[in-house]
Parts: sequence; structure tokens; C-alpha cells
Amino acid sequence: MHKTVREGVKVLFWVCFIQVLQDVAAGTSSTSSLIGSSVSDTNLMFEFLLEGVELDLDDNIVLIDKELASTRLGRTFLSQINENIPRSLNHMAQMVSELTVQRRKPLSQSKFETLVLGMVYSAHRAGHLERNEGQEAWGEILLQLVNVTVYELRGNYLVSYD
Repeated sequence: MHKTVREGVKVLFWVCFIQVLQDVAAGTSSTSSLIGSSVSDTNLMFEFLLEGVELDLDDNIVLIDKELASTRLGRTFLSQINENIPRSLNHMAQMVSELTVQRRKPLSQSKFETLVLGMVYSAHRAGHLERNEGQEAWGEILLQLVNVTVYELRGNYLVSYD
């Protein structure tokens, strides 16, 4: 299951965020402070998300590549995801609910950053749990976060719960 979740996350990020990453690299996106303003910063962030992160024993996201982890952007990334993202299923569900309520106006830059990093954390939690119900619960949170993200990017939901 771990490999399947990881591959699914790769496809998800490729499909949902390739345009966002290109906009950030070009400096035309309001989310550019998370990733940085240069193409090389964007490439590093993309590398962090797709290849170089895992959960440690304390459920913190760590970068596999210690050299990347020692960079300014690596330290910033780890700080943002490990200090600002909810860790429990209940708190993550509350964050999803708050983000969904705000759907009538675009998310602020910091809320969008939290949304993206919340997806990263949720995907890794779902992939590292042994029990099916835990995986399903975190997978559902991940789907809801993706839904909010797609709404932010396209103006309509990927999955409708109505």
C-alpha cells in the first residue's frame, strides 16, 4: 500500500500543481513565497514533495536527502510543515472544514500553503499506517484537501459530496 500511495501522490501533484509550479517559477502566482521566486527554488520544492520526504517515528516530516535538509529552503520547508500543520485526524478534519467554509473567496497565501503542506502530511500519514481504517480516514482527509485545492485552482470541486 505504501508504494501505491506514494505513486498516487506523485501523480496527484503532477496533475494538480504543474501549472502552479510553473506560475511560481515565473513569478506570476500569489503562492510564490512558499516555494521561492526562482526556478531552482521551485525545482527544489518539487523534489522535496515527490522524492525526498518521509515520516520519522514522531510523525514529523523529514527530508531523506540530508544535503537538501541543510539548505535554507529545506529548513524553511521542514519548519512550515512540522510546526504549522495539524497532526491529529480531528484537527486536520477541522482545518478542512474551515478551508471549505472560506470557499466563496480565494484562500490567502498562508492558507493555500497550509493546504498544500496538509496534503503532503496526510498522504504520508495514510501511507505509513498499518490498519486499514486509519489509512481510510487519512485517505478521506487527503481527498477532501485535494478537493479544496482543485476548487481553489479551477473554481469547481473534483468530487461533489452533495
